[in-house]
Amino acid sequence: MDEETRLIRKGATNHTLAKTVNPPIQRGSTVLLPNAASLYDDDQLTYGITGLATPHALQQALADLEGAEDVTLYPSGLAAITGALLAVLKAGDEVLVVDSAYKPTRRFCDRLLARFGVSTTYYDPALDADALMALATPRTRLIVLEAPGSLTFEMQDIPAIAQAATARGIMTLIDNTWAAGFYFKPLAHGVTLSVQALTKYVGGHSDCFMGSVATSDKAVAALLGEAMWDIGWSVSPDDAYTMLRGLRTLATRLPRHQENGLAVARWLQARPEVSRVLHPALPDDPGHAIWKRDFTGACGLFGVVLKPCAQSAAKAFLDRLELFGLGFSWGGYESLALHCDPQLKFRTIPVNLEGPLLRFHVGLESVEDLKADLERGFAALNA
Repeated sequence: MDEETRLIRKGATNHTLAKTVNPPIQRGSTVLLPNAASLYDDDQLTYGITGLATPHALQQALADLEGAEDVTLYPSGLAAITGALLAVLKAGDEVLVVDSAYKPTRRFCDRLLARFGVSTTYYDPALDADALMALATPRTRLIVLEAPGSLTFEMQDIPAIAQAATARGIMTLIDNTWAAGFYFKPLAHGVTLSVQALTKYVGGHSDCFMGSVATSDKAVAALLGEAMWDIGWSVSPDDAYTMLRGLRTLATRLPRHQENGLAVARWLQARPEVSRVLHPALPDDPGHAIWKRDFTGACGLFGVVLKPCAQSAAKAFLDRLELFGLGFSWGGYESLALHCDPQLKFRTIPVNLEGPLLRFHVGLESVEDLKADLERGFAALNA
């Protein structure tokens, strides 16, 4: 063979790989099949978009975490939510979405789903299963849940709602990112689809995007797989490797986030500038009984309602922080803070809070250092 051919062909021969702790990062778009008959064999892997060694290993590990029969991967947490909705909904369907849902979920429902003939009704997160089922119509195909809710951290009775929905032939989907698939197992409580933004706690280092949808319903799993192919979602092997690496330490990191988060939350409860702390693991939280019954732990994310003050004072508080970064994500090793009031105006059901709403993600830093940082913020607020 000429040198041009040898440069292309040599070094590509398959051989037995050395056994390592983690799976190899297998990069490839083209998959070479053994014979002509295999080219159109749907039972074989024929193209790299479905994921090679590393994404497959991540899917297996996540299926074990979620207690699922099938896990589909997406390039972001939002893509996991929107991908699941597109997979199971069709024109003429209605979806009931909890009013405390992640804001981009609302945006997708109000813009894209509406354009394709799917209607959305937002419901109060305080509704029990019977009241929620009273909103369902013959067109209702899916109920979207979130516990605790984004920004305001309301708890829902997930098992009761899932049971009532199943009895009506309605599927349920939950954004389970707060519990990271570790502290709450939605599928074991009757939920059809468990969605995670792996970007958050599974990744754990604020450096990679990915989402997952887990299910034990084979028919729903087939719909997810078909939509993945039809729309062309895929995740890179390098990102899958990063997520798999983060997953290995999830059970070690989350208890520290819980410990630090509760320590800071209790400290904030005692501050004269704070009206209340929104954290379902606190005994006086309205959702504590449900959280204690269904969840085995808590993460580091919670809300704080300040006593009445000017928005400029709340912003001065945030601007003075040094250890708490100002950012929209969470779930990494670092602490973050966010001013939430601008997002509340998108809620269908008014949220009546006595003062500005802040959201904190407590990371893995020293709690005493974080308290000192918050002290600086309160000094700026009071000034």
